[in-house]
Amino acid sequence: MPHFLYIVYSKSSTKYYVGETHNIQERIQKHNEHEYANSFSKIANDWELVLTFECIDRNSTLYLERFIKKMKSKVFIEKIIQNPEILSDILSKK
Repeated sequence: MPHFLYIVYSKSSTKYYVGETHNIQERIQKHNEHEYANSFSKIANDWELVLTFECIDRNSTLYLERFIKKMKSKVFIEKIIQNPEILSDILSKK
């Protein structure tokens, strides 16, 4: 089953959130309805999908998610949104 890395953006908080799932629409809905009580995403309810990247398995998706979160960089996230090929490059070097 394919897995997806996704990046959502909230205009009200001007923040990005990076996550992984096999069902993007359901996941965004859950973020916006605050179904993840202890999640960073509870700070807003206007999350919009800005990037989807399909991976062959969950392990690859989790690797990318951790890589991006470790960077702690809004600028890096924006570069990925502009050029998703960066994600393929990261996976090829893992």
